Amino acid sequence: MIKSLVRRARVPGRSVLYAVTGLVMVVLAVAAVVAGNLVWNGAPYPSADPAVVAQRLKDRSDGVYEDFALPAKYAANWGGIDTGACYYRGLRSIAHIDEARTDVRSFGLSWSVPEVPEATAREAQGRVRQRLVQQGWKLTHEGDRASATFRELGFRFEDPEGGDQVDVQWNNSTTTLFISVYAPCAQVPDNFAG
Repeated sequence: MIKSLVRRARVPGRSVLYAVTGLVMVVLAVAAVVAGNLVWNGAPYPSADPAVVAQRLKDRSDGVYEDFALPAKYAANWGGIDTGACYYRGLRSIAHIDEARTDVRSFGLSWSVPEVPEATAREAQGRVRQRLVQQGWKLTHEGDRASATFRELGFRFEDPEGGDQVDVQWNNSTTTLFISVYAPCAQVPDNFAG
């Protein structure tokens, strides 16, 4: 018997194939970690400076008051800035059901104008509504309702750029205009006592 030497043919493409396969596996692993983190934590809340948010809400609130253009005899009962609870997002929220985050807050400013007759309230709301539409805000809730025993007028608009909301309500039982201006949840600095 004659032994023949069989030479193995070297395939140069095989090492390239291994390198590409390894690179694809690394990219897929990184993508899985990033996607898993996003699914677990949900979309991150934007950061916000509470003082800047408070000033923005005050400016928006002042604009609503000016747009009401109410006669001087209707005095506003001004409120202050309040913060609200915000919750975990993504699958992480399942592990923290009804548990508010300490590093994320929403902001709101509310005030009212008592003893406003319905006709005056309708006119004032119409001016505010017109201004918000002109500024590009979107109507998100129409709150006019009536029955044999009550009448409510109201609406909510949202700023499509930042998510701030203006909510205006009136009812015939109190004859009071109620105004609330809200900012959506945002991450606040660690030292914020809110």
